[in-house]
Amino acid sequence: MQKLLITFIIMSGLVMTGQSQKTYQLNTEKSAIKWIGKYSFLFSEHTGTVQFTGGELQTSDGNISGGNFLIDMTTITNEEYEKGIGPVEHLRNADFFDVNKFPEAKLVITSVEFFPNENRHRMFGDLTIKGITKPVEFWPEVYPEQEKMYVQLKIDRTRWGITHDNKVKEHAISDAIELYVTLQF
Repeated sequence: MQKLLITFIIMSGLVMTGQSQKTYQLNTEKSAIKWIGKYSFLFSEHTGTVQFTGGELQTSDGNISGGNFLIDMTTITNEEYEKGIGPVEHLRNADFFDVNKFPEAKLVITSVEFFPNENRHRMFGDLTIKGITKPVEFWPEVYPEQEKMYVQLKIDRTRWGITHDNKVKEHAISDAIELYVTLQF
């Protein structure tokens, strides 16, 4: 009888532990990244999108605890390109994203701080682009009832070796790339 009771307690603990952790799969059809690249000294910019190939978000006891997301860099496009002009082929080349060699980028959430009084999250992650991994920090807007998350993030493209092969043109481009991310689970 004692062995049966111990087995029941252990099994109950495993079931409760399993219930406190949950994984949400990314809906890649309803998720996307909008990007904006600007010129340094002009009032001009290029905007476009890039799609996800997969991803997941983990929670523990109802709080976000981690996640990872795969980005299909071969899907990078911009509004001008869709109209027959624009820099998409250049963005896909070796001096920018080199999508033939690095067709996928990745974000892994490494830690999360939750501020319950503000209902806000601060997340830290490792962003890999062109095979280079650098830490990033961001403050997402989380909507659990809709299973949705929005993230605004600026990155310095030069940290990942995303540079123009022409020195004059390189100085004309802002180092910052703005990312507006919609994640639907």
